[in-house]
Amino acid sequence: MINLSKSLIASSLTLALMGGGSTAVNANEYVPKYKADVSPEMLTPASVMTKYAGELTFKDGFPTDETFAKANDYMDTARAFTLFGSAVPTVAMHAMLKGHRDIGVIPNRTIALTEQLIDARSLWLTPNTTTPYAHAEINVKNGPVVIEVGSPVISILDNAYFLYVGDIGLGNVQDGGKGGKYLVVGEDYKGEIPNGYIVLKTNTYRQWMLTRPFQSPTETLEETLSKFKKGIKIYPLAEADNPQPVEFMNISGKKYSTLHATDSSIYDELNEVIQYEPANSGDPELLGLAKAIGIEKGKEFKPDARMQKILTEAASLGNAAYKGVMFKPRNPDVYFYPDRKWFSPLSSGSYQFLSKTGARLIDDRVGFHLFATGVTPFMVKPTVGKGSVYEVGSMDESGKMLDGGMNYSVTLPGPIPARDFWSFMVYDNQTRSILETDQKTGGVDSKLAGMKKSEDGSVTIFFGPEPPKGQEKNWVQTVPNKGFNVLLRLYGPEQAWFDKTWKPGDFKLVK
Repeated sequence: MINLSKSLIASSLTLALMGGGSTAVNANEYVPKYKADVSPEMLTPASVMTKYAGELTFKDGFPTDETFAKANDYMDTARAFTLFGSAVPTVAMHAMLKGHRDIGVIPNRTIALTEQLIDARSLWLTPNTTTPYAHAEINVKNGPVVIEVGSPVISILDNAYFLYVGDIGLGNVQDGGKGGKYLVVGEDYKGEIPNGYIVLKTNTYRQWMLTRPFQSPTETLEETLSKFKKGIKIYPLAEADNPQPVEFMNISGKKYSTLHATDSSIYDELNEVIQYEPANSGDPELLGLAKAIGIEKGKEFKPDARMQKILTEAASLGNAAYKGVMFKPRNPDVYFYPDRKWFSPLSSGSYQFLSKTGARLIDDRVGFHLFATGVTPFMVKPTVGKGSVYEVGSMDESGKMLDGGMNYSVTLPGPIPARDFWSFMVYDNQTRSILETDQKTGGVDSKLAGMKKSEDGSVTIFFGPEPPKGQEKNWVQTVPNKGFNVLLRLYGPEQAWFDKTWKPGDFKLVK
């Protein structure tokens, strides 16, 4: 009788587990014959509280429909947030090229040149008003493009995703300032490459060529630009037998913008790049994040109301997070000195923004491209007495953001380790372009006549709405109720900068 009861119990349990019969079995009391040791951390509780999604509920480990919807919203927001940062270099390049096309610059034909330098009327990321710039779009969609350089230049070529393609001129070991013929060749080109060219290969159609004509100490600006114009040529390889002459466009004083969006329309700008450039030309991680929110080559990007709301939220968070990364970095390694606020996202010494252990320095890369332009090893690792180095100042000595309504002073101890010259430029926190003031230069440099210097070579520069009496030549104008940041450039940096035996003073409030 006892054995029969055990049999009946076993049969009932089997039926219950198989969904048959009506015998109820409490799962908490059931002990399987084959049982594993499951750690508590592997199991999902019935309810958890989260900061960003509130309560999440589960039925035996599986999310309820409400929780599933919350998780999907968060996942899409997180991906769009990450994409915001990953997209900044690409949209920065897109805006630079588009801004010049919008004012009539023709790819492979026009060179936009700041013949009378630049001022705040032109919106660029952190330009310098001291040196001339030349801009050109090199587009290899229809075949290779030739660039001939006949005078010394500092020039770089970056692709549509703002990745380094190559140096032209002084930064190129095959050129070294002697000049030469360059051939920019796309990855999909199947034709022969003729001899006699310095070949630069790219995997995108559009490239940005940023050039600074090299001005020797004995030349005037007009002489340097005249020599540059006579020596530069850009034309398709297919027209090599009869190339059309380059067209020069003077863009000094021209009102136009090369700035990208910082709201949800940043995703539309990224979509334009992905649609135009060859498939697979972008980083797979970037393209994967883009696809996750509906951006994919060959397909229309048309976010619905839910996704548009998510993109707006993600862009707002991305703008806040990465502006913070740029102007008040969390990474202690970007600060040049332990007792100063001067920093640079290039401090790692890698134009690819890689740490010594091979990790991508994401914040440094996004911060750099929110603030500046031009990627080249020539800029990141200059040699003593050559090239230029950069230090960013956005905070006073106490760590507070700079305020255009306050008065500050900064002292550069003497001797200042700049073989050629040094400069201070002041930029708007909103646009990262030249601060709009009544001061055309938007800064000062060591070539300015009448600047006051101490006997030991030290210089004190003042920043504020009005110049201190007698310091007009040592003053940079700021604007009340406007935040600003400053870039200190040293051209031809000397050894004292590299070994950090010299360091600039912090911004000090002047009362």
